[in-house]
Parts: sequence; C-alpha cells; structure tokens
Amino acid sequence: MSRNLLTAEAVAEGLNTRTIGRRIIFLPETGSTNEIGIREALNGAPEGTVIIAGKQTRGRGRLKRAWNTPEGNIALSVILYPDMTLLHLLIMAASLAVVHAIETVTGLKAGIKWPNDVLIDGRKVCGILIESDIRSTSVNYTVTGIGINVNIGRDELAGVLTPATSLLIETGKEVSRIDLIRELLSDMDRMYSSLSSGERVFGEWRDRLVTLGSEVRATSVNEVIEGVAESVDASGNLLVRDTAGTLHRIVAGDVTLRR
Repeated sequence: MSRNLLTAEAVAEGLNTRTIGRRIIFLPETGSTNEIGIREALNGAPEGTVIIAGKQTRGRGRLKRAWNTPEGNIALSVILYPDMTLLHLLIMAASLAVVHAIETVTGLKAGIKWPNDVLIDGRKVCGILIESDIRSTSVNYTVTGIGINVNIGRDELAGVLTPATSLLIETGKEVSRIDLIRELLSDMDRMYSSLSSGERVFGEWRDRLVTLGSEVRATSVNEVIEGVAESVDASGNLLVRDTAGTLHRIVAGDVTLRR
C-alpha cells in the first residue's frame, strides 16, 4: 500500500485512541461527510465514528456557506454523544486539535478566528461545522465536520472570497493527509476524554484566538456591530466593545477582522 494513499486502513494503522477513530468509514467521493455522519448517528453509530472523504462535492460551512473539498485535501466528520453541559467546549476542542495537528506535522504556526476558523498568517486554512440534535436538555448526537486545505494550489483558491491558504502553499511541498488526520484524531480524542475538566481547553482556545484585541465587524441577523474584540466569556461568546463604549455579547454570527 502506498504511504500516501488515503484509506481507512492507512489512517487506523498506528492510531491509538480511546474513542475517536475506533471506527473509520472512508468514501472516495461523497456530497457531504456531515450528511453521512448524521445518517450514521441516527442509525446508532458507535461514538467516535469518523467519516472521511477523498473528495467532497456538497460540503457546507457555518452560515450555510459552501465548502467543497477537491482531491488532496481533508474532509471528515466525527460522531460524538457529549453531555449537554460540554457542548460549547466541543468546538473549542475541535479547533485546537486542528491547530495542534497542523503545527505538529508541518511546523507552521496556526491560530483561531472566533469561533472556529483556523488561520495561518490571517488566511483561512480550515473550517469547522458542528451540527447537533438537541432534545430538551440532552444531546441526541453531534457531528463535527472539519475541512482543511492541504494540497491545493493558489490557482484553485483564486475564486474564494475569504482570504485563504493551504498547507501546500505555506510549506512549499505536499503534506501527508494520513499523518495530519492521525494527529488530528489523536489530539481530539485526548481532549474529548478530559472535556469534563474543561478549564484547560477553554484557556488554550482563548489564548489561541487571533480575534482578541483586534477591530472586528460582527454581523448577526438583526444588527451589525463594529468595535474591538475584548474577550470571551466562559461559554465562548465573544465580547465586543463598540465605539460608544457599549459591550456586546456575540453568541452567533459572522465576525470579520478589520485591517
């Protein structure tokens, strides 16, 4: 088997995790790994099941934006059944796992734009979307979708509106998707296992936020707020102080860094 051929067996080889990645489904091509993940979760898939696509054609990110994944990149989803009280920490753990994996495998320095975009030098390299089914006070399932620009060139990113980059562009060479996925799943598994003591996850996520201290524009359904991102609260909401001195709590929406 080629060292660089992405398969479920190649990822599983040497993967020593407690929960995440104990079952791996690999699809050479699919519309959306999250759609597959939701279907698997509804059918009772074991916790930690991972769906990986060689190519994704109908992926989506936050705010229903398209996120397609050509061959050579990473599109995967992880099925988990967390406690309701830990749900806000899950997105922090996922984005941190991506940051750690990129830094370990490539040596590049990565940061997080609130709440979950991973950036390298201000350019987006990864998007994360968590879709959950919440029933009253419990979580039926969560599916965490992760898309990473790995081996994609500048020409293929030319039409992207958000400033974007890839690991190929940043390193000048192809990066092993297998190594990156293994590192990502291992780190996410480690953090998920200790999520109940979430202060460490929250603290590192906060420290990795490139948003804090920056001038931002926050757009939600009803309003647009411009100001300085001062901090985040314990639930992960962004605190923005506008030009009039009013502090706003941003729970959800689109936040852009103003340069």
